[in-house]
Amino acid sequence: MLTEQLVRVAGPEGNLTIPDGARGIVLFAHGSGSSRHSPRNRFVASELQRDGLATLLIDLLTLDEEEVDWRARRLRFDIGLLAGRLVTVTDWLVQETETRDLKIGCFGASTGAAAALVAAAERHDCVGALVSRGGRPDLAAAALPYVKAPTLLIVGGEDGLVIGMNQEALALLSVEKKLVVVPGASHLFEEPGALEKVAHLASDWFHPYLR
Repeated sequence: MLTEQLVRVAGPEGNLTIPDGARGIVLFAHGSGSSRHSPRNRFVASELQRDGLATLLIDLLTLDEEEVDWRARRLRFDIGLLAGRLVTVTDWLVQETETRDLKIGCFGASTGAAAALVAAAERHDCVGALVSRGGRPDLAAAALPYVKAPTLLIVGGEDGLVIGMNQEALALLSVEKKLVVVPGASHLFEEPGALEKVAHLASDWFHPYLR
């Protein structure tokens, strides 16, 4: 039986789950207007946990910042701020007793993927692999050449504009990389079977690097 525990890292709260025998942990960075309670990310996290990976779903904004953001809708696009929070969480994972022996991967959605790419570039010695779902890597363009973690970009086949952004980002990445377009899926991967496909792709990508 898995136990999910609430953690707090420099303000924001997160949900940490560590299966028995886990060798790696995936840090989730949610997209604009979302939170650690995102049903899509929680579904992917549950599938990764079933495959033996620990997960940490964490808010990148404090409660006060979230209230400000709901009115101004500005902080959710502050990639520097969000990436800085992910760097802090990464450092926490490296130091925390329960997680310091686990190899770290990042899973980012939408603007969270941009923040994850920037953080991975800054902590290239810590982040072992990265997966982006419907990501906005264009918002992290300056950091892409410095990313060292093998990177999988997953985009919905019906998300035309974002497909183009990810194709351009793929060309800027100089690491092991792959772009997968999921046929029939929209930006949020709400179609039957779409999230299951994302979870399967993510698990297959993370395991060689985190185990």
